[in-house]
Amino acid sequence: MRTENEMYEIIMGIAKKDERIRAVYMNGSRTNPNAPRDIFQDYDIVYVVKETASFINDVNWIRMFGELLMLQEPDKMDQLAGKEVYHDQSFGYLMLFQDGNRIDLHIETKEIMLENYQKDSLTKPLLDKDNILPCIPAPTDKDYWINKPSEPVFLNYCNDFWWCLQNVAKGIWCDELPYAKQMFEMFIRPRLDKMAEWWIGTKHNFSVSPGKMGKYFKQFLPETYWRMYEQTYSDHDYEHFWDAIFNTCHLFRSLAKEVADQLLFTYQDQDDINMTQYLLHIRQLPPGAKIIF
Repeated sequence: MRTENEMYEIIMGIAKKDERIRAVYMNGSRTNPNAPRDIFQDYDIVYVVKETASFINDVNWIRMFGELLMLQEPDKMDQLAGKEVYHDQSFGYLMLFQDGNRIDLHIETKEIMLENYQKDSLTKPLLDKDNILPCIPAPTDKDYWINKPSEPVFLNYCNDFWWCLQNVAKGIWCDELPYAKQMFEMFIRPRLDKMAEWWIGTKHNFSVSPGKMGKYFKQFLPETYWRMYEQTYSDHDYEHFWDAIFNTCHLFRSLAKEVADQLLFTYQDQDDINMTQYLLHIRQLPPGAKIIF
């Protein structure tokens, strides 16, 4: 596997030699001073170019970065799907190489760069042949910090968490595994994760990032809460699924009450109590029952 230095030499070497490329900048986790380093970190690179057509028309130019294992061209896929695209302004290449390295490369014109360059606080200039890159502060993950909720937002998330659990219960009782699983993962887990984010925020003055999709939860949650979080995942077995649901309820309740205490909010116990009783009842409801209560 090529080292980080070797990858930068290739990325920068190509840019320096190609007169069509006028500037280079990077964003993503490699610019984040707070992100842990690992061998799977990709290189989020942007080439600012005079024009895009000559790059797009030469399908082999990206092979200078290394031997490809797989390539994805999202803009081309969007075009094939009938979406409106502007290839004359920007184009992307997602490249996974045989040695395991990955580069997410975008080429864009100066005009597009000027629109986007200052939108992401995790942006770092690497090359500027014409002094066209605006001056920006050093990279920081502040754009990804947890936002402190208002009390109405907090209450809405709590209410929605307990409300949506009835659909999960219905899916299990009806033996509709795909429906039940997707209702849990698409509606319940995001609300649990948001509460975990807020809990982390209260412990760090809302000045940290939990990472995309909560990937740093293990780093921020105490071991007891992390073990509880692990137990919110289950297999296809309905009894295991039910156990995971009640583990989820227990963790959500614990986090939400602490968040409410820290932010001087009121946790609505009644929704919690009523839905917990409902879930316990549905878990024991016999198959083929003609009434719920």
